[in-house]
Amino acid sequence: MKIDRRSFLSLGIGAAAGTALSPLPWKLTDDLSIWTQMWPWTPVPKRGEVNIVNSVSTLCAGGCGISVRKVEDRAVKIEGMKGYPGNDGKACIHCLSGLQLLYGPTAVRSPLKRVGERGEGKWQKISWDAAVAEIAEKIGTLREKGRPDALACITDRDHGTVPELFKRLMKAHGSPNFMRSPSFEDTYELALKLMQGVDASVGFDLENADYILSLGSGILDGWGSSVRMFKAKGLWLDKKAKVVQAEARLSNSAAKADQWIPVEAGTEAVLALGIAHVIIKEGLYKKNFTDSYGFGFEDWVGKDGKKHDGFKSIVLKHYAPNAVAGITRVDPDVIVEIATAFAKASHPLALCGRGQGLSPGALHEVMAVHALNALVGNINQKGGVWAVPLPDYVKWPEPKLDGIAEKGLAAARIDGAGSERYPHAKYILTRLPAVINEAEASPVEVLFVSGANPCYTLPDARAAKAVLSKIPFIVSFASHMDETALMADLILPNHGHLERYEDFPVLAGMNTPLIGLCRPVVQPRRNTRHTGDALLMIAKAVGGPVADAFPWESYQECLEQTMGANWQPLLENGFIHNPEYKPEGWDASFKTPSGKFAFMSDACAIEGGEDAVVHIEGKPDEFPLALIPYDAIRLAGGATATTPFVLKTVDDTVLLGTDIFVEVNTKTGGKCGLEEGVYANLTTPKGTVKVRVHLSEGIVPGVVAMPRGLGHAEIESYVGGKGINVNDLIGPVEDPVSGLDAAWGIRANLTIA
Repeated sequence: MKIDRRSFLSLGIGAAAGTALSPLPWKLTDDLSIWTQMWPWTPVPKRGEVNIVNSVSTLCAGGCGISVRKVEDRAVKIEGMKGYPGNDGKACIHCLSGLQLLYGPTAVRSPLKRVGERGEGKWQKISWDAAVAEIAEKIGTLREKGRPDALACITDRDHGTVPELFKRLMKAHGSPNFMRSPSFEDTYELALKLMQGVDASVGFDLENADYILSLGSGILDGWGSSVRMFKAKGLWLDKKAKVVQAEARLSNSAAKADQWIPVEAGTEAVLALGIAHVIIKEGLYKKNFTDSYGFGFEDWVGKDGKKHDGFKSIVLKHYAPNAVAGITRVDPDVIVEIATAFAKASHPLALCGRGQGLSPGALHEVMAVHALNALVGNINQKGGVWAVPLPDYVKWPEPKLDGIAEKGLAAARIDGAGSERYPHAKYILTRLPAVINEAEASPVEVLFVSGANPCYTLPDARAAKAVLSKIPFIVSFASHMDETALMADLILPNHGHLERYEDFPVLAGMNTPLIGLCRPVVQPRRNTRHTGDALLMIAKAVGGPVADAFPWESYQECLEQTMGANWQPLLENGFIHNPEYKPEGWDASFKTPSGKFAFMSDACAIEGGEDAVVHIEGKPDEFPLALIPYDAIRLAGGATATTPFVLKTVDDTVLLGTDIFVEVNTKTGGKCGLEEGVYANLTTPKGTVKVRVHLSEGIVPGVVAMPRGLGHAEIESYVGGKGINVNDLIGPVEDPVSGLDAAWGIRANLTIA
């Protein structure tokens, strides 16, 4: 048996990835819970009656179903809920460690009012009534001034009763400026709208696929529902399905794949189109689909009488394997091999969404990958990519609007979404800092933030934080102190994730509609209130048509009335799910103007070669390297920080003490005069930080990779102040069509410290 250098490398890192997927981390977590019993905030339960409460965790995008063991009234252990769709008895490492948030020191214990400078962390306690009265006065003043649109809102989700209550408050008040945190779901939803004409969430029938081509998705690094992905991986092994991972770094996903394709960072769209070239040239595509159900595949004559190049012509002209190889560094023979195997598989599936999918990415990249699935006829088919209906169970009557609200809602959105420039976008949160910065006075005068942490997660986070400080009045509904809550003027703390009822629609690539129910495992331990109840209080305090739009006495009443006949099944089972769901067939799948799948769209024309590569910030002669963020299963890269127990499992080539390591190719490190473990200065157009170097063959030359999920504010000593927030170093790059952030990295330099 011959083992070449790359195979040996994949074997070694695959073993490390296998360890990550083995019981070892969970055993280590259990051991840590024993070793750290002397931490002052670690609960030590007394003996007593044991009972189990089922709930759904909001700590991960997959919304793990969980079973929480209690001794008397204290929660002592979290496990996966048996029978819950997606994770069925298992749970991700972050949800398993959720007790540390329940009993940890970062929880906000009561309403707080800022008394120091923003970010200084100086607060005074304030009553709920006083806090609500102050907020009502602020937004009431906006209505009096005829500026209701100066109220903006940022949430982590836009589906479910709580996000819908925020939307309703915004509408009744008169502001169009509701925004959600950006993710790959934004771009996929837009691609489905442009190419299939549907408002839907993307779903992947992973369990039935037999050839999986992942272009940058961290399918075993926390992408989507991580437990579902692990289970799918087991199925793929059993039926000998092939998994191919294309990305610049040998991640756990790449190491556990059957084949890793080390592609030049940022060129995944070019690779997808190169694969499409081979499939088309060799006649391997499904002609019955392209002929009968596709538009824009062949050349066509428009209403203007002009001939337009179709997808086929453009791909054959510009994306031959040799040309693609020059851009992607992928051998032409490998491109041909992958394309042939993909097209000949029974149920091939291509997917994208960098890492855990925490950033939107380029629209043309998602459309190129989606077109691959169309070429092999795997749209809404077994083992393919599905358009899953968005949750639509919140059916409240429209609020009655007064003249003030109607005028405010007629104003242009602050982020530019839905404008003439970006007509297809729903939300473009990444544009907000620039819009505020360019204005003489902030167009946002009052900002609500719930479930989101833009001061940590937005690109160029330090600059975003500075810009948001220009907003006169910020209200946070955070359960736990975070970077954005530190910038707030008032904090109205929500119940913790194990202390409240809330519906949780699960999207995250699920191929069937699923609504989970968060329910209180323990009674609220602090002077907190459900965000839904806080919004009802605010609406009542504002009065008039705003109050009239909220007829419920409590959030609980609102939730039960909204779910209607589904409430009792939801309460009894912990979820509502239709396992028999199947998407519409091709005859009814496409609602585009042509009634067919749109390979080409007027909104996003794919041109040739380098035009399909997003050009990141920085001049190559000044910054010869490229910095890319990477995601790992043990690091939470979103709004909520990694828990202390989980952080202890992170490898010491990622984090050692407070030092963060960046990963660099061995040859690149040698050219820079760097050795393993040395300190170095990492510089991008956004600033310079001190890092340590980890040399590896598992990354393409010319690239520096930094983990996402570290560098949180020093709110407490267990997680805060450890490492660097990679978002501080990478700025946004605006997609010319969607307006979403298309950046995959930033130019950088690395020198000995």
